[in-house]
Amino acid sequence: MKFGSALSEELRGKHHRRSVRPRVGDSVRIVRGEFKDIEGKITKVDPRSGVVNVEGVTREKLKGGTAPVPISSSNLVLTSLLLEDNVRKKKLEAAE
Repeated sequence: MKFGSALSEELRGKHHRRSVRPRVGDSVRIVRGEFKDIEGKITKVDPRSGVVNVEGVTREKLKGGTAPVPISSSNLVLTSLLLEDNVRKKKLEAAE
């Protein structure tokens, strides 16, 4: 299963790629679905099911409290990338 998210126009020009794998700490904007136009950072990534959790995107539970809502990675646009990982940094630089 492919697992990736589109890059914003600014990042596409900078890194010469259309999409990358989302990682915890990346900033995203949700572009489709119930939570459209919400921006936040990724708090959890599940590559097996292709979903991520975004901070601030929660749903009320019946017994009280809140639960994070999983969002499909294809419904996101990455607005800023966390480049602390040297492997990820080299991979993006290789595309340039």
